Amino acid sequence: MTTPIYQVDSFTDKLFSGNPAAVVLLEQQADAAWMQAMAREMNLSETAFVHPQQGGYHLQWFTPQVEVDLCGHATLAAAHILWQIEQVKPGEAIRFFTRSGWLTASQRNDLIEMDFPSASLEPADITEEIITAVGVRPDFTMLSGDKWVFEYADERIVRSLKPDFSALKQRKGRALAVTAPSATPGFDFVSRYFAPWIGIDEDPVTGSAHCILGPYWSRKLGKSYLTAYQASARGGIVHVRVSGDRTYVGGKAVTVFSGRLDQ
Repeated sequence: MTTPIYQVDSFTDKLFSGNPAAVVLLEQQADAAWMQAMAREMNLSETAFVHPQQGGYHLQWFTPQVEVDLCGHATLAAAHILWQIEQVKPGEAIRFFTRSGWLTASQRNDLIEMDFPSASLEPADITEEIITAVGVRPDFTMLSGDKWVFEYADERIVRSLKPDFSALKQRKGRALAVTAPSATPGFDFVSRYFAPWIGIDEDPVTGSAHCILGPYWSRKLGKSYLTAYQASARGGIVHVRVSGDRTYVGGKAVTVFSGRLDQ
């Protein structure tokens, strides 16, 4: 059996920037242990496994350590490949069935736009140990499910943070996003995303985090369409459109290489 594999840089139109994801095209549902082993072999923040099903495609995401409920950049990568190899006709929307329900990817001008549920965000207290591990006390601390969000007043703080990931892992958590209003023309806010609890010290660009950050900054800035920059070492641009209880996360993608697994 031959299994096609692709590597895609998401939320960018330039090679070796944005967030890399692997896309594995399957003919049918694969064994979970095999998919986890494949994700470890690819050793990227996310590997997407896609196969056709009635009404669309079935999509699962794995880090090298665990399966996750939602991943924006690997969804974008999967949609990009399905259009690129013309398994789906250009201009035709793609429906993915996932652990988070049905998700839709569409071509919107020169972007791939994904339709996600918006995530709630509430003020919350954080322990001094986590603040110490991050390095700078935030102006606001908030919680969305099991994901923390720290807001700072200055994007220079967000860009300069050097968290102690070993110390973070000693504390209960799933992920931590840090964010600030942008002082850079063309961007509304900046962020970074840390998830050492699931084996990703810093994710280069995180589409799913913008389901939290997008609605938050939309309310705070009074804008329904925002342009965000995730200020990791690779960096990436995320376009966000908020409408009701849905957040539309958009970006570009470029294929790095394609290959196959013979087994």
